[in-house]
Amino acid sequence: MTSVVGTIASVNWQPQLDQPGGVVQDAADIDQAIRIILTTPKGSDPHRPEFGADILQYVDRPEIEATPYLIAEIADAILLWEPRIELVSIQPSFGLAQVTLVVTWRFRGVDSKSSGGDSQTRTTEVTL
Repeated sequence: MTSVVGTIASVNWQPQLDQPGGVVQDAADIDQAIRIILTTPKGSDPHRPEFGADILQYVDRPEIEATPYLIAEIADAILLWEPRIELVSIQPSFGLAQVTLVVTWRFRGVDSKSSGGDSQTRTTEVTL
């Protein structure tokens, strides 16, 4: 039996994908969840056929054509499958042979003017 590396101190956690027995918690959990959502094509999970985002169909299109579709698809997928966060921005960046998606977010329900919560924005970067 594999033991869990570290201590689980949060209600927001999941197994870490690149480290057997590891866990990700809090912001790292959400970062990993966003990565999973964006890199899972819709229809590839037989138990949840609507899970994921259909973004791969846009990566070979011209940047000016693909950008609004990418942003809409990413926003729809994250808003549906990651209710713990609020989206701040989505910025696709087109390179020669790749697209980098920069998703800026913060925990849902945290007032940026209050001192009691974690209102810090965070960034998740996914390269396709």
